[in-house]
Amino acid sequence: MGAGHDHAGHTSNRTRLGIALAITSTVLVAEVVGAALTGSLALLVDAAHMLTDAMGLAVALVAAHLMTRAASPRRTWGWARAEVVAAAAQAAVLLCVGCYAVVEALQRLVSPPEIAPHGLALVGALGLVANLVSLAVLAGGRGENLNMRAAFLEVANDALGSIAVLVAAAVIAWTGWSRADSVAGLVVAALILPRALVLLRNSTSILLESTPHGLDLAQVREHMLGQAHVLGVHDLHASTVATGLPVLTAHVVLDNECFSDGHSLAILEQLQQCLASHHAVSIEHCTLQLESAAIGQAHQDHLHH
Repeated sequence: MGAGHDHAGHTSNRTRLGIALAITSTVLVAEVVGAALTGSLALLVDAAHMLTDAMGLAVALVAAHLMTRAASPRRTWGWARAEVVAAAAQAAVLLCVGCYAVVEALQRLVSPPEIAPHGLALVGALGLVANLVSLAVLAGGRGENLNMRAAFLEVANDALGSIAVLVAAAVIAWTGWSRADSVAGLVVAALILPRALVLLRNSTSILLESTPHGLDLAQVREHMLGQAHVLGVHDLHASTVATGLPVLTAHVVLDNECFSDGHSLAILEQLQQCLASHHAVSIEHCTLQLESAAIGQAHQDHLHH
């Protein structure tokens, strides 16, 4: 059975992403111009951050569109995993930007350039207002999937970066300490790197088909073995296709008489209900292969040779 899709939800997500992309792209241009006029590293790094966010929002918009496509014989889950690939790509780019910011800021701390604080403050204020508007637009969809959550977090960190730019501008204007710009650049990098690492870890975990977070596979096996007539469970695997779509497969060995008296179907239904409701992670997409003891042993012997 193919994955289901909430088309209304995906449409609203695409609208949110489109508006946020337009706002972010506008601020990106303003920050590039501002960095050129003021010589500010904080603005330059924030502009690079904005560039990755604009790229990320564009990729997220494409991913949100792909996720609306129906399943097919070639892609049985449709394009549901597009959001995970998009999140991984954004994380990789953010890591590069964060590392560049750290290196450049350290160099400027040693030899600080002259910074024009008033232009810095103007562009920083523009960026903050635009980011707050984007946050308001994206807030309604941030909990729906990894793709939307990544987009929301990127804009939230941009807002914090704009605040750091404003603080740096104020310090330079009041004290003349131009190294405040480099410190602000380090602050923006500190905002970028941890988020990029978490996003990369989460998306990579899904791509590597790790067990869904919060699901104890040992407890799942133990609970299945505790059901009447279940003699063994092997080839037990659980993974995540996309946000909110965990899947599980297993071979379940039953008493031989279950196949002759028709009781196997009742056990299958019971196991499916348990997987959907008993554990911390509800698994509605499960594939259970029921086997006799002889077939189960033969299969395991084949795997071990």
